[in-house]
Amino acid sequence: MEASLRKLFTLGIVGSSLWSLTSFAQSSVTLYGIIDEGVNYTSNVATASGGKPLFNLSNGVLQGSRWGLKSVEDLGGGLKALATLESGFDVNNGRLGQGGLLFGRQAFVGLGSSQLGTVTLGRQYDSVVDFASPIAISHQWAGYIGAHPGDIDNFNNGQRTNNAVKYTSPSLGGVTFGGLYSFGGIAGNAAQNQVWSVGAAYGQGPLQLGAGYLNVRNANVGFFGNSSATALTAATANATNPVISGFMSAHTYQVVGASAAYTIGAATVGATYSNSQFKSLGDTATSGPNPLGYTGSVTFNNAELNFKYQVTPALLLGAAYDYNKSGSTTTRSGTNPGAIYHQGTIGADYFLSKRTDLYFIGVFQKASGTDSTNKAAVASINGLTASSNDRQVAVRLGIRHKF
Repeated sequence: MEASLRKLFTLGIVGSSLWSLTSFAQSSVTLYGIIDEGVNYTSNVATASGGKPLFNLSNGVLQGSRWGLKSVEDLGGGLKALATLESGFDVNNGRLGQGGLLFGRQAFVGLGSSQLGTVTLGRQYDSVVDFASPIAISHQWAGYIGAHPGDIDNFNNGQRTNNAVKYTSPSLGGVTFGGLYSFGGIAGNAAQNQVWSVGAAYGQGPLQLGAGYLNVRNANVGFFGNSSATALTAATANATNPVISGFMSAHTYQVVGASAAYTIGAATVGATYSNSQFKSLGDTATSGPNPLGYTGSVTFNNAELNFKYQVTPALLLGAAYDYNKSGSTTTRSGTNPGAIYHQGTIGADYFLSKRTDLYFIGVFQKASGTDSTNKAAVASINGLTASSNDRQVAVRLGIRHKF
């Protein structure tokens, strides 16, 4: 009897061990990252004594430097549990990115099914980023300095969405779609700081299409201000680029974006369009400051035409033109007629291996009219210090390594 019990006990231990090993084999945790570093030249950087050229080391231009963890567990029946934690950092000084947040790039957990799609919860990208922006050059070969002026439409995914529930469909004949909803987190006011978005994309053969819609309440705090280790309020403007910084009192920020690309052999032609609105200006209680007394709404229209050519499997060349125009809006003392920004970008990317590449980006921007600060518009290439006048050039030589 004792021998039989001993055998059953031993079999139980062996069975439990085998079950644990099988479960472990069906799970995976992946460590990954990108380190992007290089030298920048920027002309006409505004200083107290006028415009000055600037040479400096700069981090994460083509892609933000980061490290992350991805976990996937097979739950059986085609269902998987998944999670992502992604942290941005600055190679030059070791500091955390995204305002000092530990996992400021992404942090979410969810369930996915190859037949039903994926539901995730946490800090995530909106539907404009997921579906409309991949065709923009900032996602391909130009990085954040090639983004639309002020990243007016979030096509450069400069802003993340907190407290978000997100659904992404499986591919259905080349079509994917999805949506996101973010709880504002304000007691007694479900709409304050609320974010929602929807989008869809198609990719089959040489044709690629995408579209997305984004709606944000009190965007100065709940969207432009959500990359900070400390809580921000409506007392300050949380966007600093003069293209948009004066419009942070908008009660609602809205983006409609669309894109298309077609590949012929080694060449790809692409185009993007976005309509961005800062609506109901003057909400100083829950949105942001309004020193110029703006009222009503202001609309930005942005169009990008881009081209890339895969010269060899290792060498990519690109060129693009972007046009951005803001409409007029009413100030306390009169009318702001709006501004126009013309931007040209060229680039080259040479892959030394599958994980390491050397790249070049050149950007020229010309501004005219009146910007959001109600002053003569100055050139302001995205992510860089604004120019002292209406023109600015930026040149980037960089290296990117993926692991």
